[in-house]
Amino acid sequence: MKIVMSLVALLAVLSVDAAIRPAEKNVESFGSGDVVHKKLVALYEKNHTGKDGIKELRKETLALNGKAVPVLIKVMKSDKFPGKNRWVATFMLGKIMGKKSGPFIAKFLEHPNWVMRMASLKTLLALSQKNYGKQYANLLNDNSMIVRSQALDNISRLNLKEFAPNVWAMLYDKKNYHTGTKTTKRAHIVKSIVRTVGLLKFGKAKRPLLAMIQKEKYKDIHEDIDYALEEIVGKKSPKTTMQLKQRFWQQLALPETAI
Repeated sequence: MKIVMSLVALLAVLSVDAAIRPAEKNVESFGSGDVVHKKLVALYEKNHTGKDGIKELRKETLALNGKAVPVLIKVMKSDKFPGKNRWVATFMLGKIMGKKSGPFIAKFLEHPNWVMRMASLKTLLALSQKNYGKQYANLLNDNSMIVRSQALDNISRLNLKEFAPNVWAMLYDKKNYHTGTKTTKRAHIVKSIVRTVGLLKFGKAKRPLLAMIQKEKYKDIHEDIDYALEEIVGKKSPKTTMQLKQRFWQQLALPETAI
């Protein structure tokens, strides 16, 4: 958990945005003939414990610009570097190379280390890369909860509607539920799943959601279901109590169930 929290904090330091200027070369054009800057390699080998170290990594990397690329590739490929530094290297490659780094970074979506899968997802999202939707959808079933959440965020924010069925299928994935000795509790990701189904306007979810919002066992996600239905149906429920919202959706559901 500490590792996860430190990586989340790292995002605030990096502040990588989608407006990344284009590079003059492809990642593959930086071969072994390029000079590998020993100072930068040493910085990436160091286990930085605070934000200052990460800021220095970012500063030194950006100062070298394209000349830093061989180092970034080296760091991303090798597990001898600390995980958070490999995360930084992935972000910095995207920052320097822009969208041309997409094909190379996308290879790490299948990396055995969840940190690299997560870093790749984050960077590709910052680069607005929509053409890796199939890979994002595959990661909705990842063993890591944080990776599944990020893959879901990618699909949602990039509005990849063709993968709405994959998102809906997540509701039936046991990995998204906490199983106790006697009870099964929905993890927080379930709320995001329901809302994303709405954002993607997945029509096939309409009837199940209309039924779910009437059931007490889904009480903890009634607000999320209400939001999803509004997006799918294109109508707003009363902005009052949940009881009135349920009545509103019940009336709308009647034609759906009529013989």
